[in-house]
Amino acid sequence: MTDFQNEAPVLFRTVVTASGHRFGHATLNAPASLNALTLPMVDQLQAQLNAWADDPQVAGVILDGNSEKAFCAGGDVVSLYRAMRATVPGKVPRDAAEFFEREYRLDHTIHRYPKPLLVWGHGIVMGGGIGLMAGASHRVVTPRSRLAMPEITLGLYPDVGGSWFLSRLPGRTGLFLALTGAPLNAADALWAGLADRAARAEDHGALLEAIAHARWDGERAADAERLDDLLRALPAAELAPSQLAPHRDRIDALIGPHDTLATIAPRLRSLACDGDAWLATAGATFQKGSPTSAALAIALQRRLRQASLAGSVPAGVPGLGRLLRVPRLRRRRARAADRQGQDAALAR
Repeated sequence: MTDFQNEAPVLFRTVVTASGHRFGHATLNAPASLNALTLPMVDQLQAQLNAWADDPQVAGVILDGNSEKAFCAGGDVVSLYRAMRATVPGKVPRDAAEFFEREYRLDHTIHRYPKPLLVWGHGIVMGGGIGLMAGASHRVVTPRSRLAMPEITLGLYPDVGGSWFLSRLPGRTGLFLALTGAPLNAADALWAGLADRAARAEDHGALLEAIAHARWDGERAADAERLDDLLRALPAAELAPSQLAPHRDRIDALIGPHDTLATIAPRLRSLACDGDAWLATAGATFQKGSPTSAALAIALQRRLRQASLAGSVPAGVPGLGRLLRVPRLRRRRARAADRQGQDAALAR
């Protein structure tokens, strides 16, 4: 294994295997910020993934994080907030536009990657972290994985293809997650199809060794199956029960397929007093969240349910522009209107 750029926000290595092929190994290296994505990190990942895709000696790629707490806690919202504050009202910050455009391109690259790409989603995987993980061919969670799309609390909405993949979750659970930012454990991620395998956190090194000792063909289908075999050979991980699956029927009753925000909002707010702690937290988060974000989340998921990924990821850009351009007075009016059940006011 060869290391370089040890002070860089992303570390790149290559793992030499028994067949002479190599595996690319990229590690997010910003543990102080829980590996929150910055534009330099996005650009470095994009360039290296492109290079590995074009190298016939590279059989696959592993992406993980240099933190016991998080794979990736999302985008660097602190920098984005500063860019917004420094920009003339009514304009989309240039830094924000460039970050999202290139982040979405990176996520799309992962979805369409021509070689097996494994994401080790240990610890916190939120927002942009799910964007990196969602399109990987092999998505691994551990007992300490915690996934969420928390944009409702930030005045954004599930981007990074989130409106596309959340709309494909069982029933209306994807829209529920977008509206409440409800956290998921490893069992939830497996049930919802956001992860493929669970492994013990301590077996990360064993997996890398197994990859090094394996013989690879340099052919995507065969190498993907071999990587599956290596994951199946790892000891079983003991996971806490799913929190999402048992609530699926109730969530579908709360959110009808054609319900408006005016209908959904009071039902979700009422959960804040629910006897079920997970639902109560979800209801409280919705209650404190952005009504504009909620309206966008509903509209985008319904619009993109039948769309292709290529058509849905760029759809986030105009939505973001619209959101960032909403003046504060209109945001306050939108919040008040939502609390009165008048979601039509959000479109004014």
